[in-house]
Amino acid sequence: MRNACCNSRLSPPDEALRWEKDHWRLERRRLARVAVTPEKIGLCGCWQVVAVRRERVELDPRAKPPSDEIGYYVTSIAEREMTDNELLDVIRGHWSAIENGVHHRRDVSFGEDACRVAQHSAAHALATLRNLAIGLYEIQYSRGRIEANGCKSWCRRMTVATALKLLRS
Repeated sequence: MRNACCNSRLSPPDEALRWEKDHWRLERRRLARVAVTPEKIGLCGCWQVVAVRRERVELDPRAKPPSDEIGYYVTSIAEREMTDNELLDVIRGHWSAIENGVHHRRDVSFGEDACRVAQHSAAHALATLRNLAIGLYEIQYSRGRIEANGCKSWCRRMTVATALKLLRS
């Protein structure tokens, strides 16, 4: 699927982009961005609208077929503050922090990827409880009140009564 935004003169041509090899796939990204004002777009603090085109080719032939997707972002970063490559790094770093931070911790501490709860509302409730547990752990850790060796160990010893006390404090 082609998008006028990423085929315009604003984004680099295919031959100017390098493929990156990582996680058993080839990827390349390009972006197009438009400067806006918060008043014009109706979003407080928004100075740019960014479109990132991500092309991905899996190296394992049994994997998913190649993909060509466009993600849209808004940012408070002014157009002159960063180059295209710097902005791409910020966007990629944002998603990397989510994947390697919250998701990794939820999976390692709570086995989230192995959970087979299929009902949407139940899965949502479990994700919320996992986030709550991690949040409580982080608050206690920052206050120097953790004796356990990591979130998983701490959560195993947590009771509902103790968790409620921590929420009130």
